[in-house]
Amino acid sequence: MRILLIILGVLWVVPGQADGLLVIASPQVPLTRISAKQLADIYMLKERFWADQTQVIPVNREASASERENFSEALFDLSPQELAEYWNRLSFQGKFPPLIQTSDEAVLGFVRSVPGAIGYINADQPTAGVKVLLRLP
Repeated sequence: MRILLIILGVLWVVPGQADGLLVIASPQVPLTRISAKQLADIYMLKERFWADQTQVIPVNREASASERENFSEALFDLSPQELAEYWNRLSFQGKFPPLIQTSDEAVLGFVRSVPGAIGYINADQPTAGVKVLLRLP
């Protein structure tokens, strides 16, 4: 019984490990949900404007973040390194990769305050001031 309590205590203390990711967007974004395909097109820089012609501004976590690895593998079945290579090729066409933020709090703050922004955070984070468009495993 004591071991079970210790295990449950550890699971309680380690946030976001099993909760997945939330895809969040600026309150001004004209969507209430987004499909995985739409999201992939945004992060592959194939979709650059929302339906109301506001520029889409995708935000990524830093390459070493577990959130970015989970996002990349869930959405693209590619590693962050493979995606970086893809974005490097696009830079020769004048397209720039998604902006980088270094924490869930930074992503939340950016997405909350920049019209057209979209990003992802751990599912255990508060989402006040943003729209939740999708939950990823």
